Amino acid sequence: MILSAISSERLGTCDERLQRVIEAVALRTPIIVLCGHRTKEDQDKAVHDGKSLKPWPTSRHNSEPSQAVDLATLPLTWKDIASFRALNAEIQRVAQEMDIEIEWGGNWQHPKDYDHWQLKETRHGRQAT
Repeated sequence: MILSAISSERLGTCDERLQRVIEAVALRTPIIVLCGHRTKEDQDKAVHDGKSLKPWPTSRHNSEPSQAVDLATLPLTWKDIASFRALNAEIQRVAQEMDIEIEWGGNWQHPKDYDHWQLKETRHGRQAT
């Protein structure tokens, strides 16, 4: 499976490590990239709409390139948490093979963010490239 043009465009706004992992996952799993980088306007709207708790520029989506990506399997069914868990398992498997640490929002205590993945920060800041 390959990414649609719009998904590829959104993924293109992300850190190249996220791009490599997600592109590899997309070869085996039909996915849609919902969001990569968010501008101030996009982030303000996400907060207003209750889709993010983080004001500009504190979201990992706000960096350029984005340190976060929102994804879902196709067909997209928001209530199918099992599909997000399965997608996370595949992302973690691929990321581990590439020696890239990725955190999943579905593992957070509150709020759960099942469609969100981000590069894991190290004790000294961002991961080395």
